[in-house]
Amino acid sequence: QVHLVESGGGSVQSGGSLRLSCAASGNTSSRHCMGWFRQLIGKEREGLAAVNFDGATTVADSVSGRFTVSQGDAKKTVLLQIVNLRPEDTAMYYCAYSRWACSPRVRSGVVTGSDFDYWGQGTQVTVSS
Repeated sequence: QVHLVESGGGSVQSGGSLRLSCAASGNTSSRHCMGWFRQLIGKEREGLAAVNFDGATTVADSVSGRFTVSQGDAKKTVLLQIVNLRPEDTAMYYCAYSRWACSPRVRSGVVTGSDFDYWGQGTQVTVSS
């Protein structure tokens, strides 16, 4: 079992920035993929970004330019930096983990939930106008 803990969410005004963090622990793998997703109540989950175990990153086209993903100092930590936040970014943000390297689909920018095995509880981001 892999345990994921997200942090860094909160309430910010439009135009502000946030940095989300996710740490994985437990039965982790040396060759893994960690990703970020978000979901608004009543809407489909949206894949945002992913980091491969070797540090290679992927950001979905829909959020490219404002969202940056990176590996933390500890390899089993992933960061999501969001700038110029907009009210439509309001959602629950989830971290996900795969015990395998990022799939070709994820590496191509299509960050899909089915490519991940473990999920965190989520951290809420609320952006006010």
